[in-house]
Amino acid sequence: MTATTSRPNLWRRIPLWQKIITGLVLGVLAGALMGEQASMFKPLGDIFINGIKMLIVPLVFSTLVVGITGMRDPQKMGRVGARTIGLYLITTAFAIVIGLVAATIFQPGVGADASMSAAQQTNDAPSLVDIVVGLVPSNPLQAMIEGNILQIIVFAIGLGISLMLIGEKGEPVVRVFESFAEAMYKLTAIVMAFAPFGVFGLMANVSGQYGLDVLLPLAKVIGVVYLACIVHVLVVYTGLLSLVGRLNPMRYLQGIIDALVVSFSSASSSGTLPVSIRCAQKNLGVSEGVSSFVLPVGATINMDGTAIYQGVAALFVAQLVGADLTMMDYGMIVLTGTLASIGTAGVPGAGLIMLSIVLAQIGLPLEAIGVVAGIDRILDMARTSVNVAGDLMVTTLVGKSEKELDLEVYNSRGKA
Repeated sequence: MTATTSRPNLWRRIPLWQKIITGLVLGVLAGALMGEQASMFKPLGDIFINGIKMLIVPLVFSTLVVGITGMRDPQKMGRVGARTIGLYLITTAFAIVIGLVAATIFQPGVGADASMSAAQQTNDAPSLVDIVVGLVPSNPLQAMIEGNILQIIVFAIGLGISLMLIGEKGEPVVRVFESFAEAMYKLTAIVMAFAPFGVFGLMANVSGQYGLDVLLPLAKVIGVVYLACIVHVLVVYTGLLSLVGRLNPMRYLQGIIDALVVSFSSASSSGTLPVSIRCAQKNLGVSEGVSSFVLPVGATINMDGTAIYQGVAALFVAQLVGADLTMMDYGMIVLTGTLASIGTAGVPGAGLIMLSIVLAQIGLPLEAIGVVAGIDRILDMARTSVNVAGDLMVTTLVGKSEKELDLEVYNSRGKA
């Protein structure tokens, strides 16, 4: 009797991030040993991803409405929104500059064989006008059915502001959303209990699909992207937390491990949103009001990892085709890459489409995208992890500035 009850207790005592990392390592090993046969584990990953996707729309909608109505003060909402967007734009600009510097130093495109991958057709990238017009949903229910996060966010913000402005008449509806949001948090915990097994299935499939024959020819560009991503997190994010927030950056890194592992394996910042919200509130001590507002916005417009990728990929393509870029071209890469990353949906592979905007602006052939398309999934995992880390860093800073960061929780060295 004692033996049977001790096993579940032991499992529960293991931190979730340790379980997930174990699943990730075992998945990589299984894929390396079994090759393409490791795809038999893919259904585990599919179930996990479907569970995460199931959470996205109701969680984003309910938490945004609760976050806005919980502020009670339109001026506070405007202040939080301005700080959030400002920080996201600043870190995105830093990100693309780091990508450009890394690509300039290490020259990933020099000596690469442009014929190693066929050109890939890409969908037409939306114009800036189309993105702005598309923010407002003509049918909110259709936006929810289609999973259009930008439109859902706009509708949720509008509804939240309206409920806040009508005062007591809106309280019954607000209470319903508060209960619904709590239910979604509990459902998130249930889905996350399956995360170690889902991550195992995802990584076994990816590891089995991409062997050394595919990775070695483009190992340099992979290394440059990963290096730039690591530098951005360890220098920019921890630097802002230390200098601006006066916070211990090590606690931030410890507190976001769960979200980083899920984002790395799923390559979806929107899909990682439920885990990010959980990390922000439980591990970092950010209030529900701030995290419920800042994180959904960040999952949509904050794409630092995508910006790094676009900077590295643009120079990679330029070096690949022997094009000499001017300072004006570098400036256009920074500007266009920042704007394009804001319009990039938080789903796997969207950065490849938005890269076409950057290449078109500086006159590089769009066909060259096909060269990096074969390893885009590998790059996507790294840039998504940076996106999620940036969302959580900005959420922490905004929470600290609004005095809605529980320092006791943040500085706790308990289980992450």
